[in-house]
Amino acid sequence: MSVTDCAFPPSLCSSLCCQCGVPIPPNPANMCVGCLRAQVDITEGIPKQGTVHFCKQCERYLQPPGTWIQCSLESRELLALCLKKIKASLSKVRLIDAGFIWTEPHSKRLKLKLTVQKEVINGAVLQQVFVVEYIVQSQMCEDCHRIEAKDFWKAVVQVRQKTLHKKTFYYLEQLILKHKLHQNTLRIKEIHDGLDFYYSSKQQAQKMVDFLQCTVPSRSKSSQRLISHDIHSNVYNYKSTFSVEIVPICKDNVVCLSPKLAQSLGNMSQICVCIRVTSTIHLIDPRTLQIAEIDGNTYWRHPFNSLFHPKQLEEFIIMDINRVHEKKKGAGAGARSNKHTLAEAWVRKTSELDTDHQYFCCTHLGHILNPGDLVLGFDLANCNLNDEFANKMNPHNIPDVVLIKKSYDRTKRQRRRNWKLKELERDREAPDTDDERQYQDFLEDLEEDEAIRKNVNIYRNADIPVESDTDEDGPPRISLAEMLEDLHISQDATGGEGAEMLT
Repeated sequence: MSVTDCAFPPSLCSSLCCQCGVPIPPNPANMCVGCLRAQVDITEGIPKQGTVHFCKQCERYLQPPGTWIQCSLESRELLALCLKKIKASLSKVRLIDAGFIWTEPHSKRLKLKLTVQKEVINGAVLQQVFVVEYIVQSQMCEDCHRIEAKDFWKAVVQVRQKTLHKKTFYYLEQLILKHKLHQNTLRIKEIHDGLDFYYSSKQQAQKMVDFLQCTVPSRSKSSQRLISHDIHSNVYNYKSTFSVEIVPICKDNVVCLSPKLAQSLGNMSQICVCIRVTSTIHLIDPRTLQIAEIDGNTYWRHPFNSLFHPKQLEEFIIMDINRVHEKKKGAGAGARSNKHTLAEAWVRKTSELDTDHQYFCCTHLGHILNPGDLVLGFDLANCNLNDEFANKMNPHNIPDVVLIKKSYDRTKRQRRRNWKLKELERDREAPDTDDERQYQDFLEDLEEDEAIRKNVNIYRNADIPVESDTDEDGPPRISLAEMLEDLHISQDATGGEGAEMLT
């Protein structure tokens, strides 16, 4: 007899549970919910405990068989990772809901609350909620093993520059930090004339070599050494070495070009000043303001050297200066600099102030020099030039003095410098007193050259208060608009995506 044929009200049309005898609405199992759950456990066969492997060094989780993925606590990625470990057991039931139960972040426990459904006796559908607990075990991944071993590497990039000044390396260091090319290195080692970058694969080392060739004028060569060979599987194990040589020219160097190269650059003077080194060598003729750029390939076809090293800079005082507004171009002359001003100056060495000996020279620094200013330069009239091309030049074409840059009070500049740079973590040699002076020279170059600053991340130094710069004749400074805030973001202990916002 159906419910519609019953003469009694529908509320009275109930059956008794076959187990406990409690009146229940009719159902296919003819049992109440409590007895049904006691008789049938749809979570049987699903593991209630598991293990998750976590690398402390790189903060990644192991996704079997050998993949390490980045997951924050209580994130969807971590939830999917945990569910994959019991995926085979969940195939017999229907997963309705899954989520994390909060645990202490340092307890090394992850708890998942799962809701599942399954069809049981006579077509009745039973829903059940249970908890799966995972123990987080520490295990170092292969990448961190290689980093900690330090000697385990497959490729090394040896960067060298045969100069006494490290300006180019300081600039290169900032470019590597900005483009984050140091993240895949196993180790960075500093030696007296360069840096060594160690990698776990040849492809990563080749990427660094390509970056260097696009960033600084250089040339490279590679070699490899056989470590082992499996004759059964025909597998070879090599260690590769990439040697990168940067051109031995730095900013503020005075160079002497070959006659053929000077002619090809627009009949420049052979005596030039290097004003910048980026992907090319930027040269300027201090007597005509003519500029030229020389790439790495051109340099290695027509090599030239610096006539002086930075320790030979001498201090001069400007006795008189006249700016030259118009000067005729020679035949076939190239482009001229718009950021410099040509001037004729009479200078005297500060070490010879008790004499009347003065020097006449042409300079490209007419826009910043005034009578009485101190300037650094090289004395070519009283030195012995040991250069292949300079020794063959007509003495009348060699200037007496070449001025390089205006001199400021270094102590005052350091005290007012309210910015800083980041550095690569590397194995350093014994500290050298000359390295600090060279690093200060590089910082001063950043303040004076806006073109180089565009390629460098400069950070605000909160330890030094901001001062209003009212000294127009003072040293150049970097504006606050060009600085970045050095942020230190501390995440909540429960991770990024699953963490609650704190107000």
